[in-house]
Amino acid sequence: MGRRLGLPFLDSDSVIEQRLGCSIREFFDREGEERFRDIEQNVLDDLSKYHHGVLSTGGGSVLREANRQHLHARGKVVYLRSSPEEVFRRLKHDMQRPLLQVSDPLERLENLFNSRDPLYREVAHYVFDTGRPSINKLLNAIIAALELDGFDSHVPHHPPNRP
Repeated sequence: MGRRLGLPFLDSDSVIEQRLGCSIREFFDREGEERFRDIEQNVLDDLSKYHHGVLSTGGGSVLREANRQHLHARGKVVYLRSSPEEVFRRLKHDMQRPLLQVSDPLERLENLFNSRDPLYREVAHYVFDTGRPSINKLLNAIIAALELDGFDSHVPHHPPNRP
């Protein structure tokens, strides 16, 4: 999406791993979820202030109110809504997701969806279901919504100098 919009792309989980010097799963196992969420909150605060492009966040980024407030106030949030079954199909072989290392990952995904969906909706400016359209159609719909909201994908966007 960043490429189509002419904007830089960052994944907050990659930035977190760079700061930690290890994988999120290793840190999660060693320090626990609460400590991870502290680091995530600091990274999201920085990125939402200084990164002017497309930012992909981790699934639990909406758990903290500060994250929801910063993301909603500092950018346009697109919630790509996927059913627990869709997510399970995509992630069933991913061993790097700490919260899915349980005996019934589909049940865990259903519980996570039920608790997080209202939070995602709270922070989102736009909600798109990912199950039906092709990636290209989904991307076109997102860009059209952004353009209706005043974003011009033909104007070069440059991040400001960081203080």
